[in-house]
Amino acid sequence: MVEVSIKYTGDLHCDATHGPSQSQIATDAPTDNKGKGEAFSPTDLVATALGTCMSTIMGMKAEELGLNLKGMTVDVKKEMSKDVPRRIVGLPSEVHIPLAPDSPHREALEQAALNCPVHKSLPNEIHRPTKFFWEG
Repeated sequence: MVEVSIKYTGDLHCDATHGPSQSQIATDAPTDNKGKGEAFSPTDLVATALGTCMSTIMGMKAEELGLNLKGMTVDVKKEMSKDVPRRIVGLPSEVHIPLAPDSPHREALEQAALNCPVHKSLPNEIHRPTKFFWEG
């Protein structure tokens, strides 16, 4: 179990501390929801978690297969609901992989991304199409 401690510092800002490493991140409410947008919003962190989780799990699979994915990029767009309650309704992502389109490991790497823990933890109500671009 990992503990994350959050301190509300006022003006819709929070500081979060990761227990094991003591590294910190700040959050702010987005400009379209009463904030100044001076840092990641909590829902931005959900999008960030999805992209970094896919990257990490793909990296693990690549290491198992003796591949190098250095330079891979993942772009996640966060789409919020127009109605209430305010919520994430979409997290479409694009994964740009520095390997040839005919890589024999293509299916294994794509499945690693789509089965990452964050992907599997999000409810089905959040639409999350993922496009893979093989660019090696």
